[in-house]
Amino acid sequence: MGAQRATFAAAALILGGGGLVAVNVYASATESGSAGAPGQANPSNQTWASGGATIDCPDLGSKLAEVPQQARAEVDKELALLDQQVSEAYARMTSEQQAKAQDADFLQNAILGPLKEKRGAVIDRIKTDFKNAGAEAPNSLDALATCTAVPADQTQNNAGGQNGDGQQQNNNGGQQGGQQGGGASPVSGPVAADFVDITTLQPNVPQKPGNGGNASTGTFTSSCGVNANKKFNTDNVIVAPGVTNGAHHLHDYVGNQSNDAFATNDDLANAETTCQNQGDKSTYYWPVLRVQDGTQEFDADKNGGGLEGNVGKVLQAKQAQIEFIGNPQSKVVEMPTFLRIITGDAKAFTNGPANANAHWSCTGFEDKVQLTDKYPICPQGSSVVRSFAFQSCWDGQNIDSANHRTHVAFADANGNCAGGFKAIPQLTMRLIYDVPAPTLENGQVKNPYAVDGFPEQVHKAITDHDDFINVFDASLMREMVDCINAGRQCGDGADGGAGGGGGGNDGAGGGGAGTGEPSQGEPSPSPDASSGGNDATASAPPTDTQTTQPPASTPGTTEPTHGGQTTGTGTGHTVVVPKADTSPSAAASDTAAAPQGGAHEHHGSEATHRPQTPAAGADAPSTQPTTQDTSQAGSQSQSQSQTEPQAVTGDLADTGTNLWPATAGGVLVIAGLVLLRRIRRSSV
Repeated sequence: MGAQRATFAAAALILGGGGLVAVNVYASATESGSAGAPGQANPSNQTWASGGATIDCPDLGSKLAEVPQQARAEVDKELALLDQQVSEAYARMTSEQQAKAQDADFLQNAILGPLKEKRGAVIDRIKTDFKNAGAEAPNSLDALATCTAVPADQTQNNAGGQNGDGQQQNNNGGQQGGQQGGGASPVSGPVAADFVDITTLQPNVPQKPGNGGNASTGTFTSSCGVNANKKFNTDNVIVAPGVTNGAHHLHDYVGNQSNDAFATNDDLANAETTCQNQGDKSTYYWPVLRVQDGTQEFDADKNGGGLEGNVGKVLQAKQAQIEFIGNPQSKVVEMPTFLRIITGDAKAFTNGPANANAHWSCTGFEDKVQLTDKYPICPQGSSVVRSFAFQSCWDGQNIDSANHRTHVAFADANGNCAGGFKAIPQLTMRLIYDVPAPTLENGQVKNPYAVDGFPEQVHKAITDHDDFINVFDASLMREMVDCINAGRQCGDGADGGAGGGGGGNDGAGGGGAGTGEPSQGEPSPSPDASSGGNDATASAPPTDTQTTQPPASTPGTTEPTHGGQTTGTGTGHTVVVPKADTSPSAAASDTAAAPQGGAHEHHGSEATHRPQTPAAGADAPSTQPTTQDTSQAGSQSQSQSQTEPQAVTGDLADTGTNLWPATAGGVLVIAGLVLLRRIRRSSV
């Protein structure tokens, strides 16, 4: 009986010790597992306790380059619904701080899981739309239902955007000035790391190449005002026709006055225009710029405004310069009526930089410094400048495409249009603002300014974008092409007269007689960075014909080429590298911290519409390293993969602290084995 009892005791020691080891090892391993692993929080509630994060969803639009014509209307509405779902999920994620802190599985169970189900239902309907049109949807769509949540420490790579415990701070007027209206969503961004003092940066703008023998060197200017009559809406008729609030942010409109979600081509053709030349009824629209100073704007309690995190005072541009330029290698052909072009990517922060085409600078600095993923802090007497250079090659057949990208493309590094595409007049735009300079103190930004955007894009500078629908009448378009091909300077103000009221009902005017704008047809002298600059000496809008990249060694200035775009200057113009012939580089920016990749991009209002340039090399790499922005305040210095999950405490390496129960269990197992061995010897 004694031997029997001893045997039972030995077995108990072995089983108890083994169980203690197994439980402790399992618990420690799962504490630091990667985001999204089965049975774990996605990600840990520790990471999300601060509330600073965003949501990254795969891009259905990029997979739908070919959509049957009879299915397009329904598919567009379904894609717009996906954006609405993401916006709603993001709003809940940012508002449920207590629930996230108390429940490690809250994000997965309450936000990401339901979002996946909703997206799956939309995908099923899209597949049905294809089937009803006699076609088959791509097989890959089902895999695009799952979204991921990006922790705060992956949306920031600068200490200025974090507090001492690594949690994201909400550095915006919503916390400082209380500008959120009743029921408004929590505001995320911009943060201190999104701003840079432009006077501290070295030049990063190279010279453009020379023109070929068949170059079209003329310019055509259209003066359409600055939206002084305040035509705003949150629609986007290009990518979400028939969908109210399809953009989820507010747009400025100049030119055509009938542009909303329900406008038809006939509506646009018969509309009034704010353009000085009444033959230009084109529509030009872009997201508004706001300063987060606590102002309760008219849309503080509306969708697309305060309800989706777009808060503060809407700033009116003091100049909105619209110019069409030629091609350095060939003559240009006429644009087809109702041609639609989107440049830039409203979701570049989560999509990655492949389609980004944002350019930020200050008057007096435009031919020296251009920023893509930072907002400039301009010196006194200098104004903020947003500039755009649209795609300048057309496929010769289509006025639009299913993803709103593939029918147009950027020229290659030398200005050539590849793959049968034809050179068209390139639209360039330059928006100038008087912006109260934000201040940076102790890693915080006060009174920041930011471009409106989708809420989950957290107001990053890289998300700036611009939209255009050509509604020139045939004779004026022909006049434009003849002028550009002949090397002349034509259009409003080309003869030195600035023009006045700007046509239509926009009293601001295009030439600027009422706004103090210079003649837009006259060449601008080179700006002098040392003088601080002014509007009259700023360079003209960018073109897409430059090849070289900015120096990669300047902290805070070098930026990803974002799908092949870099800025440069030549005689009187800032120029932009074509997307197809460059690749993103590591940069001192936040954008590298955002998840990227071929599938992980949004569609929706202005977001997915990726250029499918015929030239090889157009696709951006799926991942990039993140590099600390040493020009900003803060002491953290880290380089990490932008898609790598952030580990928290509890690694198996912490044996001295976390695995002591496993050690004790091991001792018990050994003791049981020793006892069992002695019993066996004594029984023999």
